[in-house]
Amino acid sequence: QVQLKESGGGSVLPGGSLKLSCAASGYTYDDYGGHCMGWFRQAPEREREGVAAIYSGDSFADYADSVKGRFTVSRDNANNMLYLQMNGLKPEDTALYYCAAGRWCGRGGLLAAREYTWWGQGTQVNISS
Repeated sequence: QVQLKESGGGSVLPGGSLKLSCAASGYTYDDYGGHCMGWFRQAPEREREGVAAIYSGDSFADYADSVKGRFTVSRDNANNMLYLQMNGLKPEDTALYYCAAGRWCGRGGLLAAREYTWWGQGTQVNISS
């Protein structure tokens, strides 16, 4: 059974940084292609959106335009961890952030929720002054 557990959320001032972590159990992310892990977020009264994701075959990473240059997704295969380093945080980044994992993912659709099978419960990020 695959389980994903996020941590690292919190409240910070605009311009601050946070690093989210996702611990995966029962899921092996390997480098043989087709696997993907990503971060999604959902703010109140808004649809869930893909933020950043990474593809196993070539470690290609994709980002939403709104976070490019500020967020960095990374993974630690040995420890089955996924991370999201968030810098230059803005109030509009406030949301519940989810970790997701999938197999047989399309490299061109990493930010689409349909590519993912397993989801964590989320960790809250609040950005305000």
